Amino acid sequence: MAQQLSDAVGSLSGVGPARQKALAELGINTVADLLTYYPFRYDDLQVKDVNEIADQEKVTLKGTVASEPVLARFGRKKNRLNFRLLIDHDVYMVTFFNQPYLMKQITTGQPIAVYGKWDAKRSSLTGMKIINPNNADEAFGSIYPASKSVRQTTLQKLIKQAYDGYADVITDIVPEPLRVKYRLLSRRQMIHDMHFPASQDASSAARRSATYEEFLLFQMKMQELKQSDATTNGIAIHYDNDRLKAFIKTLPFELTHAQKRVVNEICLDLKSPQHMNRLLQGDVGSGKTIVAAIVMYAAITAGYQAALMAPTEILAEQHANNLAKVFADTDVNVALLTGSTKPAARKTLLAALAAGEINLLIGTHALIQDGVDYANLGLVITDEQHRFGVNQRAAFRQKGGQPDALAMTATPIPRTLAITAYGEMDVSEIDELPAGRQPIQTTWVRSNQANSALSFVRQQINTGSQAYVVTPLIEESETLDVKNAEALSANLQDYFGPTIKVGLLHGRLKPEEKDAVMAAFKAGDIQVLVSTTVIEVGVDVKNATIMMIYDADRFGLAQLHQLRGRVGRGSKASYCILVADPKNQQGIERMQIMTQTTNGFVLAQKDLELRGAGDVLGVKQSGMPVFKVGDPVADLNVLQVAQQDAHAIVQQPDWQDQPAYQALAQYLKVKLAAVGTLD
Repeated sequence: MAQQLSDAVGSLSGVGPARQKALAELGINTVADLLTYYPFRYDDLQVKDVNEIADQEKVTLKGTVASEPVLARFGRKKNRLNFRLLIDHDVYMVTFFNQPYLMKQITTGQPIAVYGKWDAKRSSLTGMKIINPNNADEAFGSIYPASKSVRQTTLQKLIKQAYDGYADVITDIVPEPLRVKYRLLSRRQMIHDMHFPASQDASSAARRSATYEEFLLFQMKMQELKQSDATTNGIAIHYDNDRLKAFIKTLPFELTHAQKRVVNEICLDLKSPQHMNRLLQGDVGSGKTIVAAIVMYAAITAGYQAALMAPTEILAEQHANNLAKVFADTDVNVALLTGSTKPAARKTLLAALAAGEINLLIGTHALIQDGVDYANLGLVITDEQHRFGVNQRAAFRQKGGQPDALAMTATPIPRTLAITAYGEMDVSEIDELPAGRQPIQTTWVRSNQANSALSFVRQQINTGSQAYVVTPLIEESETLDVKNAEALSANLQDYFGPTIKVGLLHGRLKPEEKDAVMAAFKAGDIQVLVSTTVIEVGVDVKNATIMMIYDADRFGLAQLHQLRGRVGRGSKASYCILVADPKNQQGIERMQIMTQTTNGFVLAQKDLELRGAGDVLGVKQSGMPVFKVGDPVADLNVLQVAQQDAHAIVQQPDWQDQPAYQALAQYLKVKLAAVGTLD
């Protein structure tokens, strides 16, 4: 049978069942996976002249072994291997730590090349590895992400074997017109130079080509999804415009320009027979919930049911309470379904839902469980989009006849990442705050100034306000977190005295205990709430005007901004106090920018620049794709160009049948079939 890149990696020599399993853990299942398992850095293995080397530089020296190697053991499992290396007429000491097996490769009088770190003061080299001096391919040594089960050397050998055996069947995926336009390498050359570059320039050219290829393939998948969504018959929701306008007039405030714009964008989508898949971004407190209420009311006036899914019970309950008030004078029947709903009440509720008597259902992921049947579901809204996985979103769409989908998030995602993470969605932004929202004053203090900050907190509480005090999660130990929080709440109770009640919220409390603490805080029975968990996004206690965050440098800017958004929700002036002793310049910058702006989008962009894409939202929970080569921040211009090119390709009628795009179309067909769906 002819060789194909889709061949299992087990078809290579030296890959038995155990190694195949270990490679699968690294995401390597096929020869194609192995060939695109790219190095994350290179060691420059070109031999250098001793006189040109800087102190502590990593270099390769080539010479002759001038003395017998000596192995000295010290401590348990620790050893040092020394020998002298003759280069021209000078002798240098070479030392390897904890690699006793290298003795066999060191023979007096024989040529040797050693890669290691140069110590200029001692004119000596701390060796890292021995290089085959005759191997011309190794001008640059590729370093791969390895694991306990799969070592560097194993990966290097297997990739070399795969390339030698399969180079002839590597064909181009990026269409030739685009390769010519951007001066990109052929795919065969690109893969070769990613793994075995002859120079720095060759490595850079390969990485540039690989980045574009990766981004183009990703954006093509996004465009394909967007197109299939557009051609999927959705529901044309012909809402009653007069009733909708009358409802908006009953609201106790004027909508902002941004809210009006966003409502119009969503309502246009509702009317369209194409399936809506829209992301609504709005900063903390920008009024997304009222936009959701308006568009859900629109769907209900057309005889459809609407559903709103929130990530936690606290948030679902809060939405249910708020929306019950908003819809008090309408014929909207609001119901709440969570994991805590009692069996008898659940049974009654589900019967009413199936009969169409409930037209707005709010809840947690309980909304998408088996047995929850809707009479006529037309609109689905997920709140805090990044907290829901792919499968949960897909399950909701199957609950009705392709209901329109609106996802909301208060986690500001810079335009950069919105292109990437939600490329298949249309994006609406609420980019202004409602009138009357008090700006939150943010200050940063060192931990030795915390007491003066606490005396300010006391003054505020004495005027009738409440405060949150957050201490970060230390992931290594939940027990430690609880002790930290308990110690902090005990200290604060001592500090504030008996007249001010301090409450405690941490991850080990049972759900009902958490709810009781939160209810007491909302009722004003607790004045200071200490929490290890991030106070739920959207939790709304209008009387809370102070957010004090200990060890604030342990949080990302987006998280700090979310926490800050828990205050400033009423008419009183509000304050955020960051207590932190950052250890480096980046930490100092992050604290400073928090005090300079309350714009979540500015902060999110800054967080991206300082921390990189993977850290901003946490790759796993945000649905962010993980790229092998490209960096959506550093390579933003390439990402945008790839998006424009992908859009231009799919706009062409029957593009898949054009000779230039056939390889690309075939590749995507195989990929999409393998994953089923990318929604």
